[in-house]
Amino acid sequence: MESYATALNIGIPIFMLLITIEFLFSRWRGIEVNRPFDMVSSLSSGMTNIIRDVLGLTIVIVSYEWMVSHLAVFEIQSSIALYVLAFIGKDFVGYWSHRWEHEINVFWNRHIVHHSSEEFNLACALRQSISNIFGIFFFLYLPMALLGVPAKVVAIIAPIHLFLQFWYHTRLIDKMGFLEHIIVTPSHHRVHHAINDEYLDKNFGQIFILWDKWFGTFQEELADVPPVYGVKKPVETWNPILINYQHLWLLIKDAWRTQSWRDKLRIWFMPTGWRPADVRAKFPINVTHNPYTQKKYETQGSWALTIWIFLQLTFHFALMMYLFNRIADFTFVEVVLYGLFLVISIFAYTSLMDGSRLNLPAELLKLLIGFGLIAHFNGWYGLEQWLPFGTYLVISYLLLSMAAALYFTYFDRAKVMVLQRQ
Repeated sequence: MESYATALNIGIPIFMLLITIEFLFSRWRGIEVNRPFDMVSSLSSGMTNIIRDVLGLTIVIVSYEWMVSHLAVFEIQSSIALYVLAFIGKDFVGYWSHRWEHEINVFWNRHIVHHSSEEFNLACALRQSISNIFGIFFFLYLPMALLGVPAKVVAIIAPIHLFLQFWYHTRLIDKMGFLEHIIVTPSHHRVHHAINDEYLDKNFGQIFILWDKWFGTFQEELADVPPVYGVKKPVETWNPILINYQHLWLLIKDAWRTQSWRDKLRIWFMPTGWRPADVRAKFPINVTHNPYTQKKYETQGSWALTIWIFLQLTFHFALMMYLFNRIADFTFVEVVLYGLFLVISIFAYTSLMDGSRLNLPAELLKLLIGFGLIAHFNGWYGLEQWLPFGTYLVISYLLLSMAAALYFTYFDRAKVMVLQRQ
């Protein structure tokens, strides 16, 4: 937990700097790649994922360390070649797990949030799942375990491999010559995020594009087919927690509603988007058939609401970074309660962005948890050691946030609208 938090202390400021550079460069070139609430939704989703990862809230059925210690046939000495082998092995695992998350109905719920933005930018790279709480693809690591690649090497490679998937989420970099034949480039990944029929379920590679070329899932970006981004069933919300479980909720409802017991069982493992015929006829859903008529989800709010939402994002980012820098000073339960507070708060202000009244009960719950934690610690997690009057700042924030939620819900509420595709 502490080592991953340390890596994030280095990685997150770099990500934020690159997102800022992309925003400024896009404005200079006159290309709109960011919308305010879409960006906040993406960054908030990233925070929920990071909080879950740092807390270690993933259930691993069989750990890689166990597989190495019990199944390794060879013992490889530490070397540069070993790290290269581990990196390639990790990318092979990434290709297949990524592909199955796209192709199998129940697994799509683990990945939908990453594709839910109707824009394509560096911020959307941070839209990562909190619903993949079970490590179900552990068996893909079996070849690496048999070769005896040490668990500590995989632990070092994993965050590097993850962070290297950030840079190619951009529309501002064109094709990259000979690199297009070797690694995943922005052009390749634009194809992957597109809902055009020509591009759907293509380019699953995470670092190397060679896997797609070898396994028949490669598609070049075509000059006459501009990518349209999002998902076939639009999520129509900025709330990352709701997005994480939308598809699962649809599967549960469809499995309950269908009259066929066979369909109740097989719906989970059919191709993504498959629905029983009787449910499809009786309970139709909004699906984008022609991407070129796509209307983007948007909510229209006042300047005051927009400023308040960005202040919320900034404050929560500061609270999260404070947790990462003090995580070794608290018990696991205390850290989990801190994470729960942050996630509920993110649920609250992203619901406010939707103009949804769900923000009020979430704000009230956040207020109660916040004051409960302050009472437990006789302050806010020792914040006074770093910032005099820090607890009073948090108390002021909690009261202001509740008041703002009431104001923006009843007097200055965001209104849902749609944007025509440009």
